[in-house]
Amino acid sequence: MKHYLLSIEQPDGGPADPEILEPVMRDVAAFNDELRAAGAWVFAGGLDRAEASVVVRFHGDDVVTTDGPYEREDEHAGGICIVAAPDYDAAIEWGRKLARATTLPVEVREFQGEPEEHLA
Repeated sequence: MKHYLLSIEQPDGGPADPEILEPVMRDVAAFNDELRAAGAWVFAGGLDRAEASVVVRFHGDDVVTTDGPYEREDEHAGGICIVAAPDYDAAIEWGRKLARATTLPVEVREFQGEPEEHLA
């Protein structure tokens, strides 16, 4: 089974109002339970606000850090989920389920190499 990153793209700004966020969090918890039951769970978690991030870049002979998120229009990575799936189509299906649960766009990307290489 390969590993895939499901990256949740969240709009900038503060958290949603409780009446919007509570059902989403309930659906995400159900999604996580389904992943675990299917044996596809590897790792998942929400990320701190984008403003708390630092971008690290190599520039000439120096490594430069910049406060704030990597520029991406008006969205940022809001959370990630790493799943084990037998193929890309199965990973896409997990991405569909997560997008349905979060109501947000989800990017699906395969990790390079074999799972035992990233878990070592």
